[in-house]
Amino acid sequence: MRTDSEIKMSGFEILNHHLGIVEAEKFIALIQREKFDYTKWRTNIFEGLSGKEISRRAMEFQNSLDAGERENGDRS
Repeated sequence: MRTDSEIKMSGFEILNHHLGIVEAEKFIALIQREKFDYTKWRTNIFEGLSGKEISRRAMEFQNSLDAGERENGDRS
């Protein structure tokens, strides 16, 4: 199991990769400012959706990321 520091570093790297440094830091500031119950949010996020619908949305999201990488010439 990874340490808390390793998890935080990985999370920041992911945010930085997808949002850029400025928006990643803004995201962190927004989360710290708001009372946010991640467990409660996760409990309701897929409410009323079937497994097939969740899978379909995940595939659409992945395809949109792949299309964006192709448009930007990013192959990483």
